[in-house]
Amino acid sequence: MSDRCLSVAPLEIQQVTLQGRHIRLEPLTLNHLDGLCEIGLDPDLWRWIPAPVKSRDDLRDYIRLALQWQTDGTALPFATVDQSSGRVVGSTRYMNIDKPNRHVEIGATWIGRPWQRTVVNTEAKYLMLRHAFETLGCFRVELKTDALNQQSRNAILRIGASQEGIFRKHVVCADGRLRDSVYFSIIDSEWPEVKARLEEKLHQSG
Repeated sequence: MSDRCLSVAPLEIQQVTLQGRHIRLEPLTLNHLDGLCEIGLDPDLWRWIPAPVKSRDDLRDYIRLALQWQTDGTALPFATVDQSSGRVVGSTRYMNIDKPNRHVEIGATWIGRPWQRTVVNTEAKYLMLRHAFETLGCFRVELKTDALNQQSRNAILRIGASQEGIFRKHVVCADGRLRDSVYFSIIDSEWPEVKARLEEKLHQSG
């Protein structure tokens, strides 16, 4: 029988804190606004984001919109917190949640400059993928990025995701540019190999 003929229950999404060794992902709230403003108003962080954040008010609206999507059942946003200091270092989320078809996207990920190219992003992806596949029971996890963002594309491939295709003229950016988006995915049968790869990376990071 084809997988698409199977009768399956929809995803059940609830707020959760995901604890790692180096970071924790805790439910995003407006209480994180001050901490996010300290590290999140760097223009370079928003270079590839269709609607960049430029001010405290923008960041407040960014959080409020994420929380509205959470209420709507299409997103589950997190604040990324450094375990040792308790400092907020970024944000990420499950988004475009498709409950009937049991898949989610990991996206809207950004990390303050001092924590870029550290273990933070690797552990965040590991925690979210593990929760998606092993707790939520997802069949598929998607990731996407701007086609011009080669650094992000390479990072997603290093995780072990497969590039699926490019959605041409996918998003109208704030500056009027028509963005092409590159889509990647990891499916449940690939998760054990991806998990082992990420755990090895985390082990090498100390």
